Amino acid sequence: MNKTDFRRTVFSLSERLFPMVSRMLGSSANAEDAIQDIMMKLWEKRKRIADHPNIQGLVFSTARNHCIDILRKKTFTSQDASFQLEILTSENDSEELERKELTVIIKKIVASLPEQQREVILMRDLDGYEFTEIASAMQLKIEHVRVLLSRARKVVSVQLEKTYDYGRE
Repeated sequence: MNKTDFRRTVFSLSERLFPMVSRMLGSSANAEDAIQDIMMKLWEKRKRIADHPNIQGLVFSTARNHCIDILRKKTFTSQDASFQLEILTSENDSEELERKELTVIIKKIVASLPEQQREVILMRDLDGYEFTEIASAMQLKIEHVRVLLSRARKVVSVQLEKTYDYGRE
């Protein structure tokens, strides 16, 4: 694989990697450094990558594995690597307070999900990845990714319903 091919097939994916890497590592600066490291690793292996049947999947799984390695070395907790949950803001103070409370509740629910479900819901709903990209990154079948996402969303829905229906009757 020459420089042009690498830039077109591998390096072009670096922008798509950024949301996942940033969320996993907890900051944009860490994500930028990690993506540079990932691209360097892939560049060094460019001759072997050229014949790979799923280059996009290889890039995503390499990025995910690199982040996991970094996290293992740093012994992060799930709250240290907080993700950014965006909910529409309002000018009304009580609505703003409710929005903040909802954000905290959703973060706790998502943090309590099993690892694969948590990873899938974050990659799909926060990072905006397609099912094929998630499947490639996590080395799972697309059908399994869909099931994991469905189960994760169901848990979030049920837990939110329990939280907000508590004491009503």
